[in-house]
Amino acid sequence: MHAFDYARPGSLAEALALASNGRRALFLAGGTDVIVQLREGRRSCDLLIDLKHVPELTSITVGPSGALEIGAAVALAEIYEHPVVRRDFPALVDAASIIGGIAIQSRATLGGNLCNASPAADSSPALMALGATLRIAGPAGERTLPVADFFVGPGQNALQPGEILVSVRIPPLPPRSAAFYHRFIPRNEMDIAVASSGVCFALDDAGRIADARVALGAVAPTPILVPAARDALLGREPGAEAFAAAGEAARAAARPIDDMRGSVAQRRHLAGVLTVRALENALRRIRGAQ
Repeated sequence: MHAFDYARPGSLAEALALASNGRRALFLAGGTDVIVQLREGRRSCDLLIDLKHVPELTSITVGPSGALEIGAAVALAEIYEHPVVRRDFPALVDAASIIGGIAIQSRATLGGNLCNASPAADSSPALMALGATLRIAGPAGERTLPVADFFVGPGQNALQPGEILVSVRIPPLPPRSAAFYHRFIPRNEMDIAVASSGVCFALDDAGRIADARVALGAVAPTPILVPAARDALLGREPGAEAFAAAGEAARAAARPIDDMRGSVAQRRHLAGVLTVRALENALRRIRGAQ
């Protein structure tokens, strides 16, 4: 590990000023990724900026409409233990509660998991299915970006020099809707997804699917939305036939690689299977709330 300076800003303005001073800077939210990468020499910096003391990045708020806003430096355990998250956004609990082990979750953050931009990250497909957007601040001001547009390659995100991911915003789910996140791993815990699927859909008054989103992880260079799976669901009654069509669309959209954790054929197969199972579980959540 190379020597670097450490800074602990107390405001977003101070953090942005530090990030724009011309030095090679990295951000520390939870540190479970960046500290390991620095230690192993995979990344280097002149300045490490600790974001854990910036109020905008360390709070969870619920708006009047029911929208949820989570600071990028909020620990995963704080997210999945939050009563509103558990009640209204259980798909986020599905994802946040399986990233690493309990000790990791008390430190690791949602924003850090996103910024690390792993194709196999658990938070990404769940947030994409939920229609989440990101609040980003930088030298040119603030901008909003859908989570689906945040990933540009393996380990690469859309942040520009000097920009900071401030928060994640999840809109309220409409009535008669639910989401679910499901993954496959070789072991029982603390493993990386071989493939994963996040889904969300809403029913109209006639009980047909009025809107839907399907997102996949670990089967392409980045997490991906599958518009063809959405098209396969729209206007249909939720059930085996519609879900199988969406699963086939997900399988066809997968662009995986072979590696030590899974083959191309296995990952394509899993993309379909996991999508069907996630849709089935989302439907159970809708029916359980009725």
